[in-house]
Amino acid sequence: MGQALFAGLLGVVSTASVAQVQLHGKMEQGALIRGETLPGTQIRLNDTDIDVSPEGKFVFGFERQAPLSQQLTLVYPDGLTQIKPLTLTEKEYKIDRVNGIAKKIMKPDPKAQARSAKDSKQVKAARNTFSDQNAFSQDFIWPLTGRISGVYGSQRVYNGNPGNPHYGVDVAAKTGTVVVAPQDGVITLAVADMFYSGGTIILDHGYGVSSSFLHLSKLYVEPGQQIKQGEPIAEVGATGRATGPHLDWRINWYQMRLDPVTIVPDMASVR
Repeated sequence: MGQALFAGLLGVVSTASVAQVQLHGKMEQGALIRGETLPGTQIRLNDTDIDVSPEGKFVFGFERQAPLSQQLTLVYPDGLTQIKPLTLTEKEYKIDRVNGIAKKIMKPDPKAQARSAKDSKQVKAARNTFSDQNAFSQDFIWPLTGRISGVYGSQRVYNGNPGNPHYGVDVAAKTGTVVVAPQDGVITLAVADMFYSGGTIILDHGYGVSSSFLHLSKLYVEPGQQIKQGEPIAEVGATGRATGPHLDWRINWYQMRLDPVTIVPDMASVR
């Protein structure tokens, strides 16, 4: 819906309508937020229109350094509007230093750079998938339990050179340890050997939400395959840009990369 049309729908907030939205998740930077409202409601987060399912379910995220002041606007089926301010908690991110990365990884040759660019294009296309499945709105589980060896948002310094922030949660495990699906979905990407991420899978959960699984040693799935929560999909490895075996699990809302720990129980409670 266009901005002019959306603005034209703004009206008096109804007390009855105000009670018709529920938000689930941590109001903090990097969080994925799920919600429920009246079917037919139109929603906007700041300047971004949000897709709402026929059942009234919706989802959105806050990037790693999102502004702490946000605004959610809901236009209910009767035309009345709720403007809901949201205040986020600011997060502090740690610095991780990783040494021992091979020179060919740190400074790839032109052939490797071309390969990396091709990988990136495939990943972005998979993350941009929209499907109308509602798996995103259900409870997620950890795809693997174990020691958390890397956290979302941390700034990594490779061989003394600052790199991009880390956008997943790393769970240390032996090569060959089975990885399961954290929620139902459809496989949109399954590549055995990408340059940086090694064995890589992307699993679509609907409405722009997807999981990425990196550094895998073995893949059990292929694109288009429907997957159920808890179903084995791969094995842990140390492929690509990795110094040891672990799973790098990521949650995406389209191209926005979010913190998986915002949608699962505390690791200590499930180990």
